[in-house]
Amino acid sequence: MKRFMGVYLGSATAEQKAAFAPGTDKAKAGREAWGKWAEAHRDAIVDSGSPLGKTKRVDPAGISDTTNGVTAYVVVEAESHEQAAKMFENHPHFTIFPGDAVEVMECLPIPGS
Repeated sequence: MKRFMGVYLGSATAEQKAAFAPGTDKAKAGREAWGKWAEAHRDAIVDSGSPLGKTKRVDPAGISDTTNGVTAYVVVEAESHEQAAKMFENHPHFTIFPGDAVEVMECLPIPGS
């Protein structure tokens, strides 16, 4: 089986984020739907990942604060890239939560290993 990383992307407005704040009905419904998705794919999930916080950028000029649309990740196993991508069709990230998309990429072996 190949491994694939699903990267959750989002650009929710402050109003949308507030609507899904912990303790709200929308947040509860979203967590329940996400749990059902995880249960349906439990045999394929290798690393359930986590939500991601603020971002630091490190480059030759040093360290700086930055922003991006990456909100969380998960690692799954599948026979093919297409099969892995299909796991995320109609995912609660963008059907319930104000997420934009899930990008799925293969985790390749380290060259020479």
